[in-house]
Amino acid sequence: MSAVRESSQPLLRPMLYEDVAVVLAIENQVYSHGWTEGIFRDCLRVLYSCWVLEQQDRIIGYGIMSVAVGEAHILNIAVDPGCQSQGLGRGMLMYLLQTGRHHGAETAFLEVRSSNRIALRLYESSGFHQVGLRRDYYPAKKGREDAVIMARDLGDLEP
Repeated sequence: MSAVRESSQPLLRPMLYEDVAVVLAIENQVYSHGWTEGIFRDCLRVLYSCWVLEQQDRIIGYGIMSVAVGEAHILNIAVDPGCQSQGLGRGMLMYLLQTGRHHGAETAFLEVRSSNRIALRLYESSGFHQVGLRRDYYPAKKGREDAVIMARDLGDLEP
């Protein structure tokens, strides 16, 4: 994904406060217990690496990451349900990893619901491996759900 594109090609650009309503709408379609508007606004306020994916002037996905002391933390990635299964989530993930590496991160971490098999396959095929488990981390329709903690070395990416 690049800033130069044909009209139908996706464009990654920094997220703006004005994008939060659309991002929140995607969040609520993708996750049963998603982030709030305040969380997205806080991520922008504290200058996390926040990106939106646009196609034909419509936001179709987003990614948020924090980078500090040699670590990148992938906090949230989502693609509009009507645009999934096209490699857009993988593209967003790889862009975030490269951005983290560019900002000095040596390792990337993330948490994912233990039931989210599609995301687990994406992360495993992108070089992540399980390093831990947070019991009852996520709210779920019936109680709580575990989070799989995953990590990936970024040494093989260009800084």
